[in-house]
Amino acid sequence: MKRIERNTTAILGSLCAACVLAAATAVEAGSASTSLALSASVASNCTIASSAVSFGTYDPVVGNVSSNLDGTGSVTVACTKGATATIALNLGANASGSTRRLGDGSGNFLTYEIYQDSSRVTVWSNSGGGLLTPAAAPSAAPRSFTAYGRVASGQDVPPGSYTDSVTATVNF
Repeated sequence: MKRIERNTTAILGSLCAACVLAAATAVEAGSASTSLALSASVASNCTIASSAVSFGTYDPVVGNVSSNLDGTGSVTVACTKGATATIALNLGANASGSTRRLGDGSGNFLTYEIYQDSSRVTVWSNSGGGLLTPAAAPSAAPRSFTAYGRVASGQDVPPGSYTDSVTATVNF
């Protein structure tokens, strides 16, 4: 019987020591919490690119005596989601007053215009009603807008290569 008492006493002693150790550990272990604040700002931004308006060949003798020569190009804009922008086209490097002109580098010019619409009614310019004003960007994905060009018929010019450079600007 003494043996059982000794074993029981030893077991109880071990259990009490484990309880004391666990209580001491629980008292020593603690925790505290705080909030970690995070922030970011999103910049309103846009990019712009273009593809050339190619008119092809102008024939002042037969084909374009009474028919305009039309061509298309595009202006592509990518803006921050929700950004509102306007897209402007200046008059070009060869303009005379408010008339856009393609030049051959020798003082000869073909007049032309760039429009916002396929019916070629609304001139695309760099001010007022000539600014293209698309809806706010639905996402940051690029959106392309067609530039509808027209070289007027009935122009008497010598053969050559006629070019111009128009600056496209996105304002946001």
